[in-house]
Amino acid sequence: MGRIHTHRHGKSHSIRPVTLCVPSWITQSPAEIEELVIKYTKDGLTPSQIGIKLRDQHSIPLIKPITKKSIGEILEENDLKAEMPEDLENIVNKAVGLQKHLKTNKGDYRNVRSLELIEAKVHRLSVYYKRIGRIPKTWKYKSVVAQLE
Repeated sequence: MGRIHTHRHGKSHSIRPVTLCVPSWITQSPAEIEELVIKYTKDGLTPSQIGIKLRDQHSIPLIKPITKKSIGEILEENDLKAEMPEDLENIVNKAVGLQKHLKTNKGDYRNVRSLELIEAKVHRLSVYYKRIGRIPKTWKYKSVVAQLE
């Protein structure tokens, strides 16, 4: 896993399949895989959790070569896409957790800087998502509002 605020990358990660062809061991049809994605979304899983579950429990390394669509495209077709992108939501939740920590630990100056970096990342991502139309142009991150959600 890479570090969030440096240009270094860690060594611990899963490796994507080298070839983008359909593996021979997959017995499910593309329609069945789409149904699994829809079912797991209705169960409350995020797209990355769905991908991990399909990889670990159903032996499906990648969905795109089989269905010719990504998980996001499948969710968009079925009107199940979340209103806020998953990565932005995760970073906002991280900022909220750090703000709660700083309320009780006022002398933790190192994490004050960490909060500044995380909030800068939120602003950069929000600018990108506003530009591509994924979130409304009026969306704004406010630390007080984020704590209430």
